[in-house]
Amino acid sequence: MNARYAVDVLICGAGAAGLTLAIDLARRGVRFRLIEKNHQPFHGSRGKGIQPRSQEIFEDLGVLDRLFAVGGVYPTERRYRDDGSYIDADSVEHTAATSSEPYTQPLMVPQFLTEQVLRERLLELGHRPAFGCELVGFEPDADGVSAQLMTDNGPQTLRARWLVGADGGRSFVRHALDIGFPGKTLGVRALVADVQLSGLCADYWHRFGEGDSQRQIMICPLARTGLFQIQAPVPLDADVDLSAEGLAAIVAQRTGRDDIQVHGVSWASAYSMNARLADRYRVGPAFLVGDAAHIHPPTGGQGLNTSVQDAYNLGWKLAAVAGGAPETLLDSYEEERRPVAASVLGLASKLLDNASRGDMRRGKEVFQLDIGYPKSSMTLTQTARDGRVCAGDRAPDARLRGACGASLRLFDLFQGSHWTLLNYGATPGAVSPRPGLQIHHVGPQGDVIDDLGQVQRAYALAAGDLVLVRPDGYIGAIVASDEIQRLEGYLAQAGLTAVMPE
Repeated sequence: MNARYAVDVLICGAGAAGLTLAIDLARRGVRFRLIEKNHQPFHGSRGKGIQPRSQEIFEDLGVLDRLFAVGGVYPTERRYRDDGSYIDADSVEHTAATSSEPYTQPLMVPQFLTEQVLRERLLELGHRPAFGCELVGFEPDADGVSAQLMTDNGPQTLRARWLVGADGGRSFVRHALDIGFPGKTLGVRALVADVQLSGLCADYWHRFGEGDSQRQIMICPLARTGLFQIQAPVPLDADVDLSAEGLAAIVAQRTGRDDIQVHGVSWASAYSMNARLADRYRVGPAFLVGDAAHIHPPTGGQGLNTSVQDAYNLGWKLAAVAGGAPETLLDSYEEERRPVAASVLGLASKLLDNASRGDMRRGKEVFQLDIGYPKSSMTLTQTARDGRVCAGDRAPDARLRGACGASLRLFDLFQGSHWTLLNYGATPGAVSPRPGLQIHHVGPQGDVIDDLGQVQRAYALAAGDLVLVRPDGYIGAIVASDEIQRLEGYLAQAGLTAVMPE
């Protein structure tokens, strides 16, 4: 690490994206500072769905079981007709878990609890956000960023190698960098409120007036909190009373019932929906992640998940370059993540249109398991594999057995800050050990045994194939044993240089 900098990374914004990035940097030993201009953590549930791909990320970061402990499954929807009758239905397509996709259902965790779990994990790693610390100015140059901060103790200056703006849709970092944020306001305004409420069963997600923007209202129990979340479209130019009395009046008017009582408001907001995407994700030593780079309508539960995955993609690359990898590795962040956000914006907008017509169904398209980077410069090109898993795809999980007899998953081998090389019957030592790379020989004489054949089926491997999995769980390369030199070139590009024997 370079002594010219107080920290390697200054992260502006301690929401889900900033916290994810901080955890990833902390476990890699990268010096950083995480600042948040607000004096207290966010206490609402603007985002409450954790999609299967994000669940895999949170497993890697060591918090998934904790999130399951404070969250729950999405409840069955109870859709009310005007005469008071109702039907019960699931809006999320139920898909059975498999060995390659162990998580196939969204997990409901209110955002304030997700961020609380992430803060606790960060504290275990020896760090905490600096609340009440605002970035008020910065000057990027060829070697880093000089940042001006305002704290309760007065102004401070800080020199960092990189600055990451995780500071939301109104991002100060994005504005200061003069990065365009084109898109559109979608002509939809909505309220969202976390409330104490009686009169409705907490086992269902209650929907009234579907398809009617003047009368539609959704009241969802927030798993394990004792709270309900109210969501409803509201007129574009009307004042909205977000007090308990005001929300109770809206509920009564839209449901036609007087037995539903709002007793208190934990958090509430009225907002206009937008779909916007930053023109750039990077200017020199400064990067954007999360809502600073893209904002979506809430339909489909994509915003928080896309933000977390931005941070997860950037974290290992910053750490690698800080450790000596080529600077060009950082170019792949925007190259990989910006197209994903563009696709997600289209999906969320489509789902919003469907919802306005009363169609609330969600399928696998929202799970984010199919996201990949096949055209990335950090994907080693290969001949077509006829629909089989390829370089750039998410690395599937699989069950296998250690040589000692213990049951394992591939995700166990991947977990951590390292790269993973699966040697499927190639000559031992074909790729020499090096820092940051864990090599596993898969086979009857290897350290792991594919006794159920799940690894072979998931990856469609032939004897002698090697699979390189990136630290973020995507396949960097699949090569045959006669392509070792191509693999060595890729490893050098990633900063994984072989160590000369002593």
